[in-house]
Amino acid sequence: MARQIFEGLKVADFSWAAAGPQVSRELAEHGATVIVIENHRHLSPLRTFAPFKDAKPGIDRSAFYAEYNTNKRCISLDITKPRGKELAGRLVKWADVVGESMSPGTMAGLGLDYESCRRLNPGVVYLSTSQQGAYGPHHKFKGVGHHVNAVSGYSATTGWPDSDPTMVFSAYSDFIAPWYSLIAILGALLRRRRTGLGMYLEQSQMECGVTFVAPHLLDCAVNGRNLGRRGNRDSFMSPHGIYPSLGSDRWVAIAVQDEEQWRSLCRAMGHPDWTREPRFATVRDRKENEDELDRLVGEWTRGHDAGELMALLQEAGVPAGAVRTCEDLLHDPQLKHRRHFRVLDHRVIGPHSYHAPAYQLSETPCELKRAAPCLGQDNQYVYKEVLGLSDDDIADMLAEGVITTEYDAPFKSTW
Repeated sequence: MARQIFEGLKVADFSWAAAGPQVSRELAEHGATVIVIENHRHLSPLRTFAPFKDAKPGIDRSAFYAEYNTNKRCISLDITKPRGKELAGRLVKWADVVGESMSPGTMAGLGLDYESCRRLNPGVVYLSTSQQGAYGPHHKFKGVGHHVNAVSGYSATTGWPDSDPTMVFSAYSDFIAPWYSLIAILGALLRRRRTGLGMYLEQSQMECGVTFVAPHLLDCAVNGRNLGRRGNRDSFMSPHGIYPSLGSDRWVAIAVQDEEQWRSLCRAMGHPDWTREPRFATVRDRKENEDELDRLVGEWTRGHDAGELMALLQEAGVPAGAVRTCEDLLHDPQLKHRRHFRVLDHRVIGPHSYHAPAYQLSETPCELKRAAPCLGQDNQYVYKEVLGLSDDDIADMLAEGVITTEYDAPFKSTW
């Protein structure tokens, strides 16, 4: 196997939830040594998120947490205690990259902000990612990706015209922000290679999300048009929607971009009489009669299998896709061929499917070697091999609660 592209890179990861851990996951899956710092009294929120193994909540049973922490090592360390801060500082000295995703001011209060870490390690690349950034009138805004969905405008534009704003299915910004962070880290590491200097990388997850609605913001600024809520419809394409197909809760997406594709769709449907009516002659006509158009297209799709419809329409030159369930994706032949899902054996969950990176490096491909760690799973390795603590040191810190070993509050799932 070729040498991993980040082999030898050392990462101290104080981040939690989703946006931060996805960054260190990409580094770990390409060879970096990533040590996650957690403790039993202040759990990473993802450890409390479903789905859980056998639907039984537990701090080491969350598939959500497991998904974003492959190839990492995890220690249990209370950094609010003096000796915990001291050990955290030693990890900062060891690391090339430090990551954190706490509310602004939290790491400064612990003596682990960038300026403090730079004094310990002048070459450190320090990533701080938060909801709305580390400065400005709203920098103290607290929340998770779902809250950023709201303040970034996504919720206001999601749903049906006659409905209230709808929560976007996922914490959308959590899956946008990591890629900006990763690119910035790579740039900072290249600069450090030339200069020996570290860098502070400060990210607003809201600003990452807002960039994805930039065309609509421009349309509003220039033309005064507000995007609003319009279900599955598009301003310039018709038909454009999700239509029922054979089976229970099975659907197909169809998006007709121009008149040529409309004619192709009519041919694929067998030219029913209604397709020749003047009310559907042009895209303007179809937009004006879109409710009836969607009903008629849906009557046709309802009698066909979604996968067969996708193949038929794509062959005809009409953009179409079967709406897949999670189970469908696990058995998808294309994803299997590309080895997108890799099965790793987790200490508690057991064999479990993990996403591999959606990109492949030809000379240094990723390796998924380790399932996500249980909380404190790598205490012995990190404290003894990395930090050089003696058994007596470790025993003292266990007694003081610096190294946490047992969860001393009732576990409560947030889902």
